[in-house]
Amino acid sequence: MNDPQNHESLAITMSGTTRVAIVTGAGSGVGRASALALLAEGFSVTVAGRREDALQRTVELAGDAAARILAVPTNVCDPVSVANLFATTVEAFGRVDLLFNNAGIGAPAIPLEDLTFEQWQAVVDVNLTGSFLCTQEAFRVMKSQTPMGGRIINNGSISAQTPRPNSSPYTATKHAITGLTKSTSLDGRRYNIACGQIDIGNAATEMTERMTDGVPQADGSIAVEPRMDVNDVARAIVYMSSLSPESNVLTITVMATKMPLVGRG
Repeated sequence: MNDPQNHESLAITMSGTTRVAIVTGAGSGVGRASALALLAEGFSVTVAGRREDALQRTVELAGDAAARILAVPTNVCDPVSVANLFATTVEAFGRVDLLFNNAGIGAPAIPLEDLTFEQWQAVVDVNLTGSFLCTQEAFRVMKSQTPMGGRIINNGSISAQTPRPNSSPYTATKHAITGLTKSTSLDGRRYNIACGQIDIGNAATEMTERMTDGVPQADGSIAVEPRMDVNDVARAIVYMSSLSPESNVLTITVMATKMPLVGRG
């Protein structure tokens, strides 16, 4: 983990001029690509995730911008761990301007009736409770800092709109993220906190590698699904983060052009 004291002078000299982001699930895939894109945009970025080695790889990929990136191993299901994530970020960089709630997991693609309680609960804990805990802590920081406010972006996934077969835990939590996004957007108004949601379809990451061999469709068939460059997702995150405080993207869908979303089923 990076030593926060190494960032002390940076936080002092850049306070008020450099925006600060926290990205969860930043050890791979969408989270890593988004963190690096935000760095390139000039943000100071804290990358959070369960695996310290994966976070350190993200730091290594930052190259010359490594002085503006901080790795904080975090369990988003644990309120104490989440509080530490935000406290460490504020200590290092002075404030939090952007939170990207990206951490998420799925359950095995098995019939609903065969899922165990533990499998269901694990997905709820990470995808929904984890996003809530990070949002709650972001509110506490953003409403008390000067200038007050910030922006929160939730990863909804296209499963927030349309399910895949045998995906009830993941789909249920992602539908719930839409409700959390709307409630956060409403409750954040008084504190100048904007909240939006990005629904991602088939970004080319380790998580979607199986799609190149074929995945189940609603009609029972198996089909290969097109994927898209994960950096296109990162560019969307940068766009959402670049808006003035008076503007917000409430929902945006970024998907592989030829994936079977429209007309699914």
